[in-house]
Amino acid sequence: MSKRNSQAAKTAARERLREERERQAKRAKVRRQLVVAASVVGVLAAAGGIGYAVVQANKPDHWEAAKDAELVKPANTSGKDGTTVVIGKADAKKTLELYEDPRCPICSSFEQAVGETIEKDVADGKYKVQFIGASFLDRNLTGEGSKNALSALGAALDVSPEAFLAYKSALYSAEFHPAETEDKFKDDAYLIKVADTVDALKNNKEFQAAVKDGTYDRWALEMSDKFDSSDVQGTPTVKMDGKKLTGSDGKNAPMTAAEFTAAVDKALKG
Repeated sequence: MSKRNSQAAKTAARERLREERERQAKRAKVRRQLVVAASVVGVLAAAGGIGYAVVQANKPDHWEAAKDAELVKPANTSGKDGTTVVIGKADAKKTLELYEDPRCPICSSFEQAVGETIEKDVADGKYKVQFIGASFLDRNLTGEGSKNALSALGAALDVSPEAFLAYKSALYSAEFHPAETEDKFKDDAYLIKVADTVDALKNNKEFQAAVKDGTYDRWALEMSDKFDSSDVQGTPTVKMDGKKLTGSDGKNAPMTAAEFTAAVDKALKG
């Protein structure tokens, strides 16, 4: 190979090397641009996700929102907010006040022992009964079952006082009342399942829609406020003429039908 040919070969090799380096540099630049673009997209997505999470965290929960919802009062109620629930014959001279929280296990025991006696007394015109519902266990234990059950009771009351009494009895029954720490009443489907054991509520589409739609959620909150503004500290509490009725211990609500009847008869004479 001549000197001239050797020089030409070297020049051609250097040119190929330069072109290859330029191609590699272009590929590297494209890769860097893609990485930067992906990073920007990732940052924007993360920022968007964080922003969405912040917005969601700051949104009021369902029950907070229910405070500002339209107040729908169930039928068979009275009073400014529909929170006066009195059942019984108009000519019954006295009214028994009954304070209960749907999640309360002692209320469940009370209802199982005394509920039928109260219903019979009311049917016989011995006295009227006024129900004041509470939801303090939702605060103490966290959850929403007490409020949700009160709302469902409002839906039952809208059907009839009899449906309300039967549904309340079913909710407190040994079969359906959950443990205090088990928030089963937060589940609309469970409340409807219990309601299907009550003739007036079984497959009742209007009742079911009211439970699912939370028609009486605001009413349940108003009822809870009524309890909170009273001087009652726990449930169950039973009063007549503003005086607390107690069992043999002289402190707590009578927990047997015999003790209850004795306390009521004494109050009726007073």
